Amino acid sequence: MPITDEVRGRAAKIKILLMDVDGVLCDKMYFMPDASGKVIEFKGFDAQDGIALQWCQWKGMRTGVISGRDSPSVVERARQCRMDYVYQGHIEKIPILEEIMADARVTPEEVAFVGDDLTDIVVMHRVGLGIAVANARAEVKGEAHYVTEARGGQGAIREVIEMILEARGQWREILDKYEVGRG
Repeated sequence: MPITDEVRGRAAKIKILLMDVDGVLCDKMYFMPDASGKVIEFKGFDAQDGIALQWCQWKGMRTGVISGRDSPSVVERARQCRMDYVYQGHIEKIPILEEIMADARVTPEEVAFVGDDLTDIVVMHRVGLGIAVANARAEVKGEAHYVTEARGGQGAIREVIEMILEARGQWREILDKYEVGRG
């Protein structure tokens, strides 16, 4: 989906990037029994999403997840990516969104949310920038301000972060840090 002037304007105001996990931050869930028969969950995360989430911290943008499932993998990934907010086991996401906005002292217009399923639409309706990943349900894409080209767990969050940093006038600083264009 092309980035319109409206989406760019919305992205320029973002101070917090929130996202769902399954289907957005990760694309696969694996369930394997350990030696005792207890099931262990594994998730697949995208490496490029991870570094982009750290850039958010460098540039003063908070990040977080609101997920309906509980997973130790998510806690560890959030720690590695220096996320500010980690809420799991919450299918009803509006109270969590309100809690995060109060804690961060931001308005809805300063929040972006990335989702893929029906439970995410209500959050997208209450934030300044609602984003659906390429593999989102059609209903979610229809309600989004922007739909990523990348699938969830395959660079969609990186795509979103680059768009927001560009709209905030900070993307060139990232490129300069890594000497992009100096060759």
